[in-house]
Amino acid sequence: MRSQAIQAPAARDAGAAQHFFDLGMMCATGSGAPDLVSAHKWFNLAAMHGSKQASMLRGEIATELSESEIAAAQRAARDWVIGHQ
Repeated sequence: MRSQAIQAPAARDAGAAQHFFDLGMMCATGSGAPDLVSAHKWFNLAAMHGSKQASMLRGEIATELSESEIAAAQRAARDWVIGHQ
């Protein structure tokens, strides 16, 4: 199944990228304290689906996170992918 996700049609990738990007923006700018670890996770998923803007924002957020927080965000993104194959 993993290869099917990688070979998804471009339109689906664009829709997924936008959805993940929107979730990242909500986490990064939400009411109260931003959840930058979750934002990094969603921007990572959006970047995996081709969003250059998400890749840029993920990099900006990474400068504000510790190495362990980045690792947690990457684990969360990987777990999401595995859970949704």
